[in-house]
Amino acid sequence: MSKFIMGRKLGMTQVFTEEGIVIPVTVVEVQPCTVVRKREESKDGYNALVIGYEGIKERRINNPQKGLFTKMNVSLKKYLKEFKVSDINNFEIGQNIKVSDMFKNGDIVDVSGVSKGKGFQGNIKRHGQSRGKETHGSHYHRRPGSMGACSTPSRVLKGKKLPGHMGVDKVTVQNLDIVRVDEERNVILVKGAVPGPKRGLLTIKSAVKKK
Repeated sequence: MSKFIMGRKLGMTQVFTEEGIVIPVTVVEVQPCTVVRKREESKDGYNALVIGYEGIKERRINNPQKGLFTKMNVSLKKYLKEFKVSDINNFEIGQNIKVSDMFKNGDIVDVSGVSKGKGFQGNIKRHGQSRGKETHGSHYHRRPGSMGACSTPSRVLKGKKLPGHMGVDKVTVQNLDIVRVDEERNVILVKGAVPGPKRGLLTIKSAVKKK
């Protein structure tokens, strides 16, 4: 069965195994998710679940979304995310999915989130390019460098690595181990770092390419 859940990144810490080995972990707060809608293969061409996460005030949601929640008789949710599943009959609309229902210690997962925004950055930070000489005679230090050929093609080719906006991209880190699932505190400890700032929204799913 496909495993999935949504949560928020709280920060990083470390835990120790019984052998005294230190493991860096990311603490993810995972509140129960609600099944809002089902996608059926007979109607939509595939099987999937639409999951809602975190409540929201009625005045902060638009009418089309409000109509969906009213039709399905589900409380209003701030975030909606679709997950493909093999068998949707195991779930019911309005059902709350807890982290303990999906994951256990030792599971391998893929974690997706939106990376931190870095603003406008140059080539060295954005693309990892090398800088020029630091001598007095050099007029090339942190600039992009050559723009390409001269009379042919007489333009800068698409895809040229240049300065620009950095960050705020969807990033997925694969094959992370779940070190601990704490059902009482609604948190899970994931080995290693995950994308995004503190309180950033994360999607946790079963690993596609297991080790």
